[in-house]
Amino acid sequence: MQERAEQTRRTLLEAAASLFDERGYAGTSISDIAARSGHTSGAIYFHYASKEKLALAVVEGHFATWPPLIEQYANTASDAATGTPALERLVRLSFAVARAFRDDIVVRAGARLWTERTLIAAPLPPPFVGWIDAVTEMLERAHAEGDLAPHIDPERAARTVVCAFFGVHTVSEALDRRRSIEDHLADLWALLLPSLQTRPIAAELFPMARQG
Repeated sequence: MQERAEQTRRTLLEAAASLFDERGYAGTSISDIAARSGHTSGAIYFHYASKEKLALAVVEGHFATWPPLIEQYANTASDAATGTPALERLVRLSFAVARAFRDDIVVRAGARLWTERTLIAAPLPPPFVGWIDAVTEMLERAHAEGDLAPHIDPERAARTVVCAFFGVHTVSEALDRRRSIEDHLADLWALLLPSLQTRPIAAELFPMARQG
């Protein structure tokens, strides 16, 4: 019974996410979600109580995607095990995140809902802070490895990298629904990495990094 309830919740969440992504929060109704999901409005209210609660669940699902990715690419033990330099792992992480934004409906919908947060009568988690912290740690590791240019301050650089990264996503979403996000991201790193690296070798990172 519990497994069936969880499956229903997931079906409702994904149906809501697809509509929020397509139409936005204001343009999506409970009846729309019911029609898309194949469940009744009563089922939606039973599991989520309101459209606001459903939107909050989508945004929370969006944010829940990131800790496992950060753990996979930014974990110090993984660096030691694979011998992969921190800067390369940072580039790999950025492409994994880009693919999630492009391919994962809950991630895409959560991003849109956060931009429409003033319409949602529920407190939403703050964005970006965790990313700035994670990138700072990876740049500090790159500094310890001797790969970060000596004039780079990891914390300030991390904030700039995160701003640039999410700016690329915003523009790519507006222009082509992120279909070319990996190409745009490669262009961004081609611009940023020579400024970050002790010995600029940006081009050498892209073929492997884009594969994940």
